[in-house]
Amino acid sequence: MQKRWIIKSVDENKVIALQQALHIHPVLCRLLVQRGIEDFDTAKLFFRPKLTDLHDPFLMQDMFRAVERIDTAIQNNERILIYGDYDVDGTTSVALVYSFFKEFYPHLDYYIPNRYTEGYGISIKGIDYAKQNNCTLVIALDCGIKSNEKIEYANTLHIDFIICDHHIPGDEIPKAYAVLDPHRNDCKYPYKELSGCGIGFKLIQAYAQKNSLPFEKITPYLDLVVISIASDIVPITGENRILAYYGLQVINNNPRKGIKALIDVSAVSLPLNITNIVFGLGPRINAAGRLDDAKKAVAMLISDTIEIAKDGADVLQDKNNDRREIDKKITAEALLMLQNDPDEKNKVTNVLYHEGWHKGVVGIVASRVIDHYYKPTILLTRSNGVIGGSARSVKGFDIYIAIKECSNLLEQYGGHMYAAGLTMLPENLSAFQNKFEEVVRSSIRPEQLTPEMEIDAEINFSDIKPEFYNILKQFGPFGPQNMHPVFVTKKIRDNGRTKIVGDGHLKVGMKDERLFHADGIAFQKGEFYEAMADGKLFDICYAIEENNFNDVVRLQLNVKEIKMN
Repeated sequence: MQKRWIIKSVDENKVIALQQALHIHPVLCRLLVQRGIEDFDTAKLFFRPKLTDLHDPFLMQDMFRAVERIDTAIQNNERILIYGDYDVDGTTSVALVYSFFKEFYPHLDYYIPNRYTEGYGISIKGIDYAKQNNCTLVIALDCGIKSNEKIEYANTLHIDFIICDHHIPGDEIPKAYAVLDPHRNDCKYPYKELSGCGIGFKLIQAYAQKNSLPFEKITPYLDLVVISIASDIVPITGENRILAYYGLQVINNNPRKGIKALIDVSAVSLPLNITNIVFGLGPRINAAGRLDDAKKAVAMLISDTIEIAKDGADVLQDKNNDRREIDKKITAEALLMLQNDPDEKNKVTNVLYHEGWHKGVVGIVASRVIDHYYKPTILLTRSNGVIGGSARSVKGFDIYIAIKECSNLLEQYGGHMYAAGLTMLPENLSAFQNKFEEVVRSSIRPEQLTPEMEIDAEINFSDIKPEFYNILKQFGPFGPQNMHPVFVTKKIRDNGRTKIVGDGHLKVGMKDERLFHADGIAFQKGEFYEAMADGKLFDICYAIEENNFNDVVRLQLNVKEIKMN
């Protein structure tokens, strides 16, 4: 799929001013200004993040009430239930809060709702479980901000809820004992993009602060926080970047037993970064909730022996293998549907339904469908007499708002700009497909239906030196809103070393107009070999990376796109 190449704009005067302050390569200053780094002090914070730069957790609305209620529960020996969603963010949140309080308080339990019988969020069954087990306080993580009726029910049973959520609230905040959510209109907390587990971390930070516990007591939990940040695709900016930076140190140097076992079974490359957490650890933790019981993921994450941790990791590995097979089958079926749809080219959306699809993987498949048909996409299946599924969007288009405009046809919905979940009655399916197409068509811009390749800067091969790359590495951790910089170099030729390797990949050798050379790898770009070998000019966009082969480290280009002149 051909992408539009977009070179990010920047205020050149700010670049010049920053270069005068930092005395580093002007291209690096350009990258910093693009990321909102415009002076020496903000550059220092960016390159040298400190845990002391984290915001005071008590700036979050209701944090005092939340901590006081937990203190009261502990003083009175109340039983506390830690409740969370079944995805990676939810299970890491539960593992974090449960493990922290379990260190010094025994009367705890945890609960994860079943994806298929209870669905997303706080459930009646979960509240009844709390009542049956004499839990008078529930800490709900990564869910609850729209569970108004469920909280009303809990209140009738004299069960207090502390909601720790990062999703967008509805028109009315639930009447829980405390509601921690930076997106509340009345919340003055400076950073709004925390993950659900990030909110959980702020809760234990506040508890530690109020009870004079040293900060070092809570830093070991950052391995869970960084997994949630990576897997929930939240921006790697501000406070998230600090948490991710130190979380990567914990997970690489001293991870908890469950995470160590998961690293071993997944054979993920080390050291861990945001990308290989997303593709290596996240899917395995998610697989428990997708195909089975997410409590198994929590049990592994909180395990206190290597044997239990390894057994738990093996179970998640098996579930993930099963998930891959189901994913592959449904993806093939979804793509075949679109190939056989005569109206596909005339539509700006894809809403696909099959009653036999597995509810646990339709979100993953929706993302894969977008790789082939770049449109806002929803995959739906049937469960317990209700149609439900997952939505994924294209860059710049808010799919949550589009779904909200169809809410009269829905039973439930929720989510973010790029991902959402929804349910509806079967008789509303056709009307929803038509309404969603109409809503998106009226609001999406034509250019949003063509994928973009965002480019940070145009450079020459002569710029690519070890000292340049050593500073570039310090821009990490890389992730949403702080992606690994992508560069473009134009009017280059093959230098005679390009060859096809593997299954249609290129090992490329190139020279630019000034006869500086560079080597790289271009995955799935074998189609360009003949034109390159014929000596034709071409442009490339790429990331710079290190290649370690036989203990010899060299810089190479990871070529993302090739455009023949």
